[in-house]
Amino acid sequence: MKKRWLVALLCAASATGMLFANGAQETTKTEGPVTLTFWYENAGPNRTPYIEELISRFEKENPNIRIELTGLSNSDAKSKFDVAVAAKQTPDVSGMQVQWLAGYINNGALEPLDAYVDTWSEKDDQNAEVVRAMRAMDSQNRLFMLANTSNFTPIYWARADWFKEQGLEAPQTWDDFFSDIEKMTDESKGRYGFSIRGGAGGPDQLTDYLYGYSGIDQPFTADGKSTLNDPLHVEALERLAAIYNKYTPQSDITNAYKEMVAAFDSGTVGIIQHNLGSYGEHSKAFQPDQFFAFVSPVGKNGQRVASFTSNATGFCMYKSCQHKEEAFKFIAFMCSEPSQSYFNEHIGQMPVSNSAANEDWVQTRQHIKAAMAARSDGHTVSFPYPHYLPDYASINNKIAQPGFQAVLSGTMSAKDMLDRWADALTKALAEYNKYVKK
Repeated sequence: MKKRWLVALLCAASATGMLFANGAQETTKTEGPVTLTFWYENAGPNRTPYIEELISRFEKENPNIRIELTGLSNSDAKSKFDVAVAAKQTPDVSGMQVQWLAGYINNGALEPLDAYVDTWSEKDDQNAEVVRAMRAMDSQNRLFMLANTSNFTPIYWARADWFKEQGLEAPQTWDDFFSDIEKMTDESKGRYGFSIRGGAGGPDQLTDYLYGYSGIDQPFTADGKSTLNDPLHVEALERLAAIYNKYTPQSDITNAYKEMVAAFDSGTVGIIQHNLGSYGEHSKAFQPDQFFAFVSPVGKNGQRVASFTSNATGFCMYKSCQHKEEAFKFIAFMCSEPSQSYFNEHIGQMPVSNSAANEDWVQTRQHIKAAMAARSDGHTVSFPYPHYLPDYASINNKIAQPGFQAVLSGTMSAKDMLDRWADALTKALAEYNKYVKK
């Protein structure tokens, strides 16, 4: 069991045909246990061992059901899912990230869970805001995913010892934020105040930063125009670009998650922007008194904009599944209060189960306490990311990411980049509205 995630990752990197061997299989009548194929979308040493432990517990409680796990790295999972859906070789159940969900709903790959959830004993224990966000991914308000972990963005991870050296506190304003970054930069020690995620995944974090800076709490105006190119967002992007390669490493322009986290954990940078999910890696790199988390400063218009659901992950059932009752039993187990508590305590995120969220371990984690305090301080509003737009991820990848890199390199202005990004999202919303009204 200990090495299974390694084998799974190797399998995920192999030919697509080999991957399909673990996909949905034709039903055959056997007297043995039912086998469910399960693809986990964020496999690796920081999560898979806990998924494996939960599978072991489930199989002990349900000896008539066997779970066949295939682990996929987060960077590869979406493309593997896309190929499997196109080839009609999907698994029975998979892990799912909310930003991917709408696309698979729209192409008919997933099974709605409403009828199953209606009879689930723990349905009323799930955080209502997270459930609403999952339903918002479907134009008919159906539920296609149960979440087992929620998040808070943006969270800023910081070196507590560097802050102490400079006599600094967690920044309360955006001016403080940029001032702290400058003060912590020390070229003689190879230190930079901040690291920008300019590569894969960068547009998601950039969106968090822009709306956090402005305090604007809606992605579109009442008449359907994207708010991304608001003057406050232009100002925010210009300030971020101005510190690149001066108070940040030059390599930031192509850095993805791993490189950004490595820069922080190796002692190269003093602050990074992410979410609660990287806690496990930081806790291995540092002693508890060496790092801490702080929430985004209040925006320019007086409110803090954050998201409690944009990074929620959970589980979906595919239409091709031949054992749907057993599949939902597995999903329900993975999203039960004991399972959520176990999983989230180890990975450092917030449970969706209200009962699990009130457990002692939640109250003693500094980064979770900071997020929960911000969530209820009266200044914070939740930003409704338009992940329901089928083209949302594509726009981020094809327009926002190269545009962001162009701004950092000085070959495009912040205004031009945001105008292009906003125009693409405005058109995507108009297309979506036509689809919904059909």
